[in-house]
This record gives sequence, C-alpha cells and structure tokens, in this order.
Amino acid sequence: MHYIDLGIFVGYMLVMLGVGYYFMKKNAGQDDYYVGGRNIGSWHIGLSVVATDVGGGFSVGLGGLGFVMGLSGSWMLFTGLLGAWLAAVFLIPKVKAQPAFESFYTLPQIFKYLFGPKVAIAAAIICFVGYLGFTSSQLLAGAKLASGTFEALPLNTALLIMGIIAVIYTVLGGLKAVIYTDTVQWIILMLGFIFIGLPMAYFHVGGWESIKETLPPEYFSLSNLRWQDLANWGITILPIWFVGMTLYQRIYASRDVKSAQTAWYIAGVFEWPIMAFMGVSLGLLAKVAFEQGLIAETQGVLDPEMGLPILLSNILPAGIMGLMMSAYFSAVLSTADSCLMAASGNLTTDLMGKWLKGKSDAIGMRWSQLLTLLIGSVALLIALHMTNVLELMLYSYAFMVSGLLVPIIAGLFWNQRNPKAALLSMVAGGGVTATLTLLNLPLPLDLDPNFFGVFASLATFLTVNWLYLYNKRN
Repeated sequence: MHYIDLGIFVGYMLVMLGVGYYFMKKNAGQDDYYVGGRNIGSWHIGLSVVATDVGGGFSVGLGGLGFVMGLSGSWMLFTGLLGAWLAAVFLIPKVKAQPAFESFYTLPQIFKYLFGPKVAIAAAIICFVGYLGFTSSQLLAGAKLASGTFEALPLNTALLIMGIIAVIYTVLGGLKAVIYTDTVQWIILMLGFIFIGLPMAYFHVGGWESIKETLPPEYFSLSNLRWQDLANWGITILPIWFVGMTLYQRIYASRDVKSAQTAWYIAGVFEWPIMAFMGVSLGLLAKVAFEQGLIAETQGVLDPEMGLPILLSNILPAGIMGLMMSAYFSAVLSTADSCLMAASGNLTTDLMGKWLKGKSDAIGMRWSQLLTLLIGSVALLIALHMTNVLELMLYSYAFMVSGLLVPIIAGLFWNQRNPKAALLSMVAGGGVTATLTLLNLPLPLDLDPNFFGVFASLATFLTVNWLYLYNKRN
C-alpha cells in the first residue's frame, strides 16, 4: 500500500479517536453515554441506524453475496426496509410515547416493566451474548478488508489492529459520539461507493459488454435465489427491528415520536434499494474480475467475501485507495461501536445495575468505560476464532430474535404479561436455535434454525399462558 494511502487511513483513524476523546469530555453521565442526552434529530438518528444495521459486516457480506449469486443478493436488505418501516409504524409509538420508559437505557428494562426482574435478567443475558457476537463480526469484517487490501498483512494481525482502534474509540465517546460520527461515516461510505468503487471497478473489468459476456444470465436476475433464502433472511433480519438493543437506544435518544419515525423511514430507504444494490453490484464486479483472471493470478482461490477488497486494492490508484478504505472502515466502525455500546449497556444497566446504583455520575461513567473495554476485548478474542462475517452476524441476530421476539410482542401489543410464559418462551426459543445451530444437522425444507426457535418460543408462550388463564378461571 502506498504511503499516501496509509497516511490518509491513519489520519482518518486518528480523527475518529479524537472525536471519541472530545465527547468523553462532553459526557456528563450515563444519560449522555448511553442515550445521547435524548434530544438528537431525525437525520442523525436515521443515518446512524442504517450505518449500524448495514455497516461493515453487511458491506462485506453483501459483496460476498454479489460474488456468489449476483443482484438477487440484494433481497437480503429488503427485509431491512420492511423491518424498519414496520417498527416505525407500530413499535416506536409504543416505546417513545410511554411515560414509564422515559428514563430507560436498554431493552431489558422494558422486559422488567412488562414481566418483572427475572425475565429482565434473562433478556439481558440474551442481548449481551447476541451483541457480543455481533461486535465480533464487525471486527472480523474490518480485518478482512485490511488483510485483503494491505499486502503482507495477516488476517489476525489486521484483526488486532482494527479491534484496538474500534474498542478504544467506543470506550471514549459513548453513544453521542457514535451517532454523530455514524452520520459522517455513512456519508463517506456512500460517496466512496458512488464516486470511487463502482465506476472504477466497472471500467476496470471492461464495461457492460464485458460483464455480460463473463457472467451467466442469472447473475443479473432478481430471482436467482430459493424461497428458503428469502424466508431465512426474513425470519432472521426483519424481527431484529423489534428486539435490537442498538435500535432501542436510538429510539430513546430521539427527540420525540415523530422524529424517531422519520429516522426509521430514512434508514429503510437507504437499506433498500440504495445500499443493497450498490453492495451486491460491487461483489458482482469482483466476480467478473476474478473470472477474467484480473485478480486470480496472484491471489489464488478467493473467499467470496475477500473478492471485493482485493479487487479494490488492485484497481485504485494511490490516494484514492486510502479514501476508499477509509470509507469501508467507516462502515465497520459505525456498527462495531454501536454493538459494543449495546452490550455494555446490558452489562452495566441490567446485569450490574444494583451494584452501580447510588454511585455518582462520574464514577458510573468510568465503570461503564471500563466494562466496555472488557467486553470489546472479549469480542476481539471471539473474532480471532471465526472466519465468516455474514455467518457470525446472522447467528448473533438469530439468537436474539428467537429468544426475545415473542415475549416483547406479547407484552407490548397483546397485553399478555405472564412472567412465567415469557421466561420459558425465551429459554425455549434461544435454546432451540442455539442447539440446532451447534449440531449443524440438515433441517426440514432447508430452513434456518431460527425458524424453529421462534416457533418453539411462540408455542411455549401460548401453552404456558393458556394453562395459567385456564387455572385462573377454574
């Protein structure tokens, strides 16, 4: 990598660390650290939501899907659009307009209000484990980008570099720094895709005629997928908009119901079609370059998720390469920091809340920073033992969805607040999904383990709740 590119990249990272340090000085307590003071506007929230949800993992993952299946991979983020808009219509008014939730920091606090402290602890553990895995996936995404771009940089070394930068930045700044820098990072990523990545890759492979001759027709179709692919993405991604801690933190951080809903509509449009088609198109172009031998001669057989960063490293000139890599690392940081904040919020507020209760704002915030550092270090260790970004992300999503979706829907929308039913449904849902995932057995219709976890959770909730009502009546 040219020293100009390295200078641009290092400078960008130093600026991000500087922003974290700036907000560390501005944060007065946990209200600033975890929910940004609760007065942030729609555009900042909306861009932060999409930057967090799509981020580095989906940027790399979408490139991998474009490499393997072409434009049909864009349907993965269509489920993000649906989830965002459904949450805007149904969830946000329930959460933001509820006076009892005005001082909340986390999703498990809502579970405590609806079902009691035992259920809240279970929800906190599920959220914590899920976001710990999701943080790891983002660090791995950054490492894949770095090792595919910088010559002679091993994956694990890149992972350590990215992990240290992301964790320190997040520890310093809190959610307010995360949201404001997410806005800038998302703009950088979009401009990098539109004005650098796509046009230069397009002309590098020879334009439309060359692309059409190199790839089979199904790469340009929107139906080059099985119904199971769409179903599995839907059951895993769409419900996260109702159980994602990072999203609840941003609902709390919004000024009011209307501004939060506007933010979610903005986020949905940026997910699909904008980001979806740009991401898979770049992956498709990487596939063309690979088939033409433009990146195969020295790189050998490619991991599909590595095709895009390797392509960019081969075609971008000095200076431009540094800008494009800064754009990609923006995406990584924008998700990693948010997920790390979510896991930290669960640990400090829900799992250690009693121990920290009564301490001053300054002491509480210092403990929050220390625990965030600890969680980030564990996430880095997990990432060192994983190889597939999208797989790790979807596992983390699935674990949270299967454990939390049914009880939160029942409590908020159905007004069924049976603590025993909620707790057992969480155990059943998360347990079934985790067991099926670990066993890695062939499943009926080739469906995702999350399908069976969600239905196990629903069946458990309905059964226990029905028995309770039956016994009450008799």
